[in-house]
Amino acid sequence: MCLAVPALIKSVDGDQAEVELGGVTRHASIILTPEARVGDYVLLHAGYAINVVDQAEAEETLNILREMARLAGDDA
Repeated sequence: MCLAVPALIKSVDGDQAEVELGGVTRHASIILTPEARVGDYVLLHAGYAINVVDQAEAEETLNILREMARLAGDDA
């Protein structure tokens, strides 16, 4: 099973972006989402932004993932 998670774009440099997910920043390719801009949420899968999503959808998904982790016993 594959999972893509929402990440917030903090900066863009060419086809690379710095994204934030759960307080952690990392670099991701936005080559598949050239329309992505700073402040957008993107679905991140294996280091690639595969889709731009609206903020409400991203926050709802992140809340569901947090709840799943809580129910599983993680402190994520």
